[in-house]
Amino acid sequence: MAGERTKLVVTKRESLGSRETRRLRHQGIVPGVLYGGGEPVAIAVAERELRRALTGAGGLHSILDVEIDGAGETHPSILKDFQVDKVRGGVTHVDLHEVRLDRTITASVTVQLVNGENAPGVREGGVLSQPLRELNVEALPLEVPEHIDLDVSGLSIGGSLRVGDVVVPDGVKLLDDPETVLASVTAPTRAIEAEVEEAEEGAEGEAPAAEGAPAEEAPADSPADEG
Repeated sequence: MAGERTKLVVTKRESLGSRETRRLRHQGIVPGVLYGGGEPVAIAVAERELRRALTGAGGLHSILDVEIDGAGETHPSILKDFQVDKVRGGVTHVDLHEVRLDRTITASVTVQLVNGENAPGVREGGVLSQPLRELNVEALPLEVPEHIDLDVSGLSIGGSLRVGDVVVPDGVKLLDDPETVLASVTAPTRAIEAEVEEAEEGAEGEAPAAEGAPAEEAPADSPADEG
């Protein structure tokens, strides 16, 4: 939910370099950097604590109250980027960005389609698709929604919903092109294949005209009547 805040205690990294980062990861600690408050600060955080902070009600859009070395002062921050081990799946690096709570930020928010099973086009066998799964928004840090729901219950076959059809909470501004398609219902694949087959069969049934065929001869003139 918007406005979710989570405390995250981190430590300042004094030793840098690839050898040090490997040592930290081996101990279940994620190296990272905190930006936005002046000079970037190299930090380290227990992976378990980081996972807890980012799987709460606010998800990846939680405001993280970052406390460095237990100093008591917190730095309101957002998750800017993270890297994941492609084999083991754990987080290997994290970038946080300190923000002003009274200034807007831009963020990518997931779009979730709801009530798809009630769409007339789906009930008729149509295929519901979602070409765009995220929207870029501008809002105050505490107002960025965790996700945006898009009701598609009114879509018939051939219908679509665009960015301009999305309703967002007050204080949230959509930044994407209003004409960009977010969801659509297309005819079922079998129906399209059947139409193509019928068209092909119709074409095969027509006898092609022979190239260079002589024109039909005109009947010979009748002999003139003798009188």
